[in-house]
This record gives sequence, structure tokens and C-alpha cells, in this order.
Amino acid sequence: MSQLVVSLLLVVVSAGGFALWQTSAETRTQVLAVARPVAAGQVLSRADLRTVQVDVAAGISLVRASELPTLIGLTAAVPLAQGSLLTRSQLGPAEFPAAGKAVVAVGIAAGRLPQGVVAGTRVRLVAGAAEPAVPAPSPALGAVSAEPVEATVLAVVDGVDGTGTIVVSVLVDSADGVRVAAMAGASVVIVGGQP
Repeated sequence: MSQLVVSLLLVVVSAGGFALWQTSAETRTQVLAVARPVAAGQVLSRADLRTVQVDVAAGISLVRASELPTLIGLTAAVPLAQGSLLTRSQLGPAEFPAAGKAVVAVGIAAGRLPQGVVAGTRVRLVAGAAEPAVPAPSPALGAVSAEPVEATVLAVVDGVDGTGTIVVSVLVDSADGVRVAAMAGASVVIVGGQP
């Protein structure tokens, strides 16, 4: 008799589990995700986007996959990271960098970039150890401080000049933009992580 009860209980639990799984699968929505990094101001193409299924929480306005044809040719207002889910607020005229921010390209000597630094990595930029303070390109700028500058990596491009220099584009506060640009002529070390 106990085997019959256990068998019936197993059937009921299995049916309930299937019903729960089926209900959760039906609530998933097909939305658009970014298939590859897209720069602010870049025009979207079909290859930039892909369809994914997610559970959409109330109040989050993700772009449905059915809207894909209407997005081709629109402009990214901000940089879009690969794998991120797309929202309408990320599209429109380029709004990047935001007010109070600056984008600076920094040349990093071969061997001076820690492994794993990619777009989105939070870093600190510091003048090279051999040059604690670098003369500024203009007397109005003064000397470049050895104080680290907080930044977010936007892009990393290897060997653009044939010498092994790596160009790292970073987002910094506007107040630090000139200082980071002045560092770019010096030996610059990127230190990953938070202070």
C-alpha cells in the first residue's frame, strides 16, 4: 500500500513540476540583446543585435525582438556592451560622453597592460614610475600629477603603430581629461580594480 501512495505522490509532484515549468517558460519574452560592442554614435545593423528569451520584470522596458526591423539604421546614443539587453533609451542621437565626462586615448607600452583589461573594466591610470611628474605640453597646464585617475576602459586596440603600443580609450571625469592626455606622452601604467 505504501508503494502505491509513494507512486501517486510522485505522479502528482511531477505533474505540478511540469505545470510550473510550462508556466514559467510561457512568461519568457523574446527581446533584443547586443551581439557585439557598439560605439556611441554608431548606426545599428542586423549583425549588432541578437534575440534572447528572458523573464521581464515589471517596469523594465526592454526592446522586443519583433521590433528588430525598426531599429536597423538607428544610432546608439551610448556605448552598447556585448551581451547587454537593449532599451529604447540607449538609442537616438549620440549622448556620449555625458556632461562632465571626457574620452581620452592613452598609449600604453607593450607589457604595461595587465591581462584581462577589456571594455568596461574600471581602472586607475598613473604616470610611469620612472617619471613621477611629467612637464606639461603647455605652461598653463602645470606638471602632471602622480595621483591616480579613476577611469573606465572603453576600448583596447593592440599594435596600431607597429611598435607594440596598445591604445586604450578611457572615460574619465572632464576635470581629469587634460591630465590623462598629458600622461599619454609619458609611461603610463594601468592598474585594474578599485582603490
